[in-house]
Order: sequence, then C-alpha cells, then structure tokens
Amino acid sequence: MSDSGLQHPLWHKDAIIYQLHVKSFFDANGDGIGDFQGLTQKLDYLAQLGINTIWLMPFYPSPGRDDGYDISDYEGIRPEFGTIDDFSRFVEEAHARSIRVIAELVINHTSDQHPWFQRARRAPAGSPEREFYVWSDTDKKFKETRIIFVDAERSNWTWDPVAKSYFWHRFYSHQPDLNYRNPAVVETLLNTMRFWLDLGVDGFRLDAIPHLVERDETRNENLPETHALLKYVRRTLDGSYPGKVLLAEANQWPEEARQYFGKGDECHMAFHFPLMPRIFTAIAKADKQPIVTIIGQTYDIPKSCQWAIFLRNHDELSLEMVSEEERYFLWNTYAADKRARLNLGIRRRLAPLMGQDRRRIELLHILLLSLPGSPVLYYGDELGMGDNIELGDRNGVRTLMQWSPDKNAGFSTAPGEQLALPLIDDPQYGFKAINVTEQESDPHSLLNWLRRILQLRTGHQAFGRGTIHFLDNDNPAVIAYLREYGEEKLLCAANLSDASVATDVQLVGLEGRTPVELINGLAFPPISESGYRLTFQPYGYYWLRLD
Repeated sequence: MSDSGLQHPLWHKDAIIYQLHVKSFFDANGDGIGDFQGLTQKLDYLAQLGINTIWLMPFYPSPGRDDGYDISDYEGIRPEFGTIDDFSRFVEEAHARSIRVIAELVINHTSDQHPWFQRARRAPAGSPEREFYVWSDTDKKFKETRIIFVDAERSNWTWDPVAKSYFWHRFYSHQPDLNYRNPAVVETLLNTMRFWLDLGVDGFRLDAIPHLVERDETRNENLPETHALLKYVRRTLDGSYPGKVLLAEANQWPEEARQYFGKGDECHMAFHFPLMPRIFTAIAKADKQPIVTIIGQTYDIPKSCQWAIFLRNHDELSLEMVSEEERYFLWNTYAADKRARLNLGIRRRLAPLMGQDRRRIELLHILLLSLPGSPVLYYGDELGMGDNIELGDRNGVRTLMQWSPDKNAGFSTAPGEQLALPLIDDPQYGFKAINVTEQESDPHSLLNWLRRILQLRTGHQAFGRGTIHFLDNDNPAVIAYLREYGEEKLLCAANLSDASVATDVQLVGLEGRTPVELINGLAFPPISESGYRLTFQPYGYYWLRLD
C-alpha cells in the first residue's frame, strides 16, 4: 500500500488489528522491559503475519496501579518504553510497511497522581482547577449507578481529605473521573489528541466511553450528553485530521453499543462485546443460535462504520453482556479453576481456554475472520501462548512474548529477575515449547497456518465490507453464511461440534455456480439444486468462493 493508501477514509473496514503491550513485546536495550525500539525491530514479523493495524495499550507515564490505564501525563512516554523520538520513529517505520497505529486513550479518568488532580484537590471548591473533576459533599449522589469493579470497590465515591470532599470514579478509587461538563476539560482532551495525531497516529481506542458524562437521577451510562460530546470531538477532528479513526470501547448491549456510531458522526468503530461470549457458548453447546441471534441484532449500522470483533478482550473473556445463567455456564465450562474468574469475566488466554485443541483454535479464528467486522488479534495468540494464573489482576494474560527457546525466550538480554513479568516456563506452554523461531520453521505450525489465512482474508473485501446472510440447514451444529460484496460471493460454513457431520445447506438462487475452496483451491461440484450437501470433520470449516 502506498502512502495514498494509508489515507483511504474507509481503511478501518479492512483493518486486521494486532493488539500488544509495549512492555511485554520486545526489549531492545536490555533492561528487562519491552520498549518502542524493540517494537520497531519486530515490525517485519508483524508485516509478515499479515496484520495491517497495531493497537497499542497505554504507554504513557503512569504510577502503574492499573497497568498504565491510570495515566499521569497524556503527552509523554513511560521512560522505560523510550522517548517521544523512539515513538515517532516506530510510527514512521510502521507506516513504511503499510501498518497503521491506533493509540489507546483513557479519557474517562486519570491517575490520582496526575498534576491536574493534585491541583484540583488543593484548589478552592468551585474554582476552574477544582472543576476538572467531579466532586460532591455527599457519597449518596448518583445512587442509581452500578459499581463496575465489584470485587475491588464498595462505592463510586471516595473521600479526599485534602479537598475535604468526595470525588467520583467509575473504576478504581485511584482513578478520579474527569468532568466533561467543563469546556476546559473538553479542550484539553482535544489538544491531547492533536498532539498524538501530529506525531502520526492513525486513531484512538477510546476507553470506557459510556461513562464520560454524569447526570443526577440516571444510571450514568450512555447519556445523550456523552453522545453530544463524541459528536463534537468527531466534528473537530474531522476538520483537521480526516481519515483518523475513533474506536469506541463500550461494553454494552447491542442496541446501546451501536449508538456510539451515531449517524456515522460519532465513532468510526466500536467493539462488539456481546458477540465474544456467544462464540464460546456456540462451541461449548455445538449450537449456532447464540451467534446468529446476536448478529441479527447488530449488523444494521451506518455504511461508513465498522464493528471491531475479538475472541478475547485483552483483560479477559468478558461476560458482562450475558444473562446470569449463561455466565455460570461459561464459568463452569471454561473457568472451572475459580482463580481464572475476574470481575465478570475469565482471565485466560485463547489456547488454555480451548485446552490447547488446535482444531478449536483454528475454528475460532475462522469465525473471527469471516463474521462481520474488523478482527482484533491479541499478541501471542498466533502462537497459542499460555497464561500465568498465579500473577495478580490481569498480568497473567500479559506475559512476555515468546520469540525463541533461548534465554528469556529471546525477549531480553537482562538478568531473569529484572524482567517486566515472569516467563512462562512449563512443559506445555513454556517458551521452550512455544515460540516464534520454531513455529516459523514448521510449515504446519499455528503461526504459519494463521499467516496463510490472514493473507486469504486480505485478498477478499467481502470479509470486511460485505453483507451477511445466514443459510438454513438441518443441523444446529453447522453455521453457514453468505458474505457478499459487489460481484463477490463467499460461502462460509463451520461445524461447531466434535463429531463428523453432513448437512444440506440451502443455497437458494445460487444454482449453476461452482464453489471453490479459498484455502486450497479445490473446486466442488456445481450447485444444481438449492440443498447443497457439505460434509465436515469435527470442528471442520470451509471458505468457498462461488464462481
């Protein structure tokens, strides 16, 4: 893709996003912590994988009490990750390989160590400095609002002895919420965005946006004031930075999540949280219905917008958007060890969730890459990396990238005790068993399989931009759908069960076409009647081009 290709206004519809944490990816200077110089050195690996967008988890200065989601300076780089110059060079080198960069921007709250909060708590009540955050004389205000981190917080208010007042926080008590009713806060946010856009970033993942604005007597989620704020931000940025993308993180039900597109005038993209647990439910029950139902509720969105879909949120397999009964089913199926349960989710990586079953790991990727939306891959999942359930909070799924079977998994030359996180070193998932070097040299490895699949997907815009139409068949375990874009028609079909099955898929109006396998180029018998027989191995799948 040329530089003009990087400017395409709808590039987000064809994005294949790779999410990573700088600290865990590659350490270039030997201090044990990943950095931007290291990430720049590994860009060729990512280009060869077949992704075209990198989403960076927070890299700003931070006390690190919430792994960087507690920001203390919005216009800096954590010193251990490098300098602004290192960052600029990384973005430049990514663009030279036609890879875009989305930066995480935590706009709902700051760290309580941020100079803005330190200034606010010492300023008189009602002053412009104090009004940067949300304060109250009582902790009874906004009592209809749910607590998100139920296992860590008792209230959304915390008493500040310096300010002699309560401050509002939707997440941890060391993360006070910004006050977006204050125009000065809005202008400061826009200046932060301009700073990074001028350095070349291609967009922002906006963290926790349903909670941006507060109002009495409400649940303080998805308020009209929040949507008005996003429309204003979008309008302002579009004027000066066309082609840059806003990606909404709104862990909400479909009818609420889709509102963050507005009429195509709010966010360009939004995460599809409700789809994720239903993919796992469908495979656990060998029943396509959870996927079919949820997509039926969500695919009618503005033409310029796109869902971002994933198999795991970086924190966990999130189970907020399911019923209590479904949540307990998924917990019992995928997190029998209760240490794997965190808040309302499961903090395991993909391979352990699937019991390292290659067939199911492939099937999950086939679904991810062919259902409507831009797929998000989590670093290390292309190798089938494991996790470390012993590490606190979410660090268990943020362990060091496993590059080779050599010292420190090839991640760093530092002494072992200086590493950002402990290495995974067990026989099953440890770096001696699972690493880039060995998988690159094995044509049948998961890494090389995924490279081939990503190359195929990139060659067919119907996956990113096409319509979806589910096709009837008489087996609940077989999911089949047509993806259509322009002249292209792709038939995707998969067996969600661990048994071999055969079924007649209803291909009405497609008589006379010849299905050709995308993955191996084999031609199938022409379609002569509407019921078309397909036979599947356990967890088998097809991507068929209908010529």
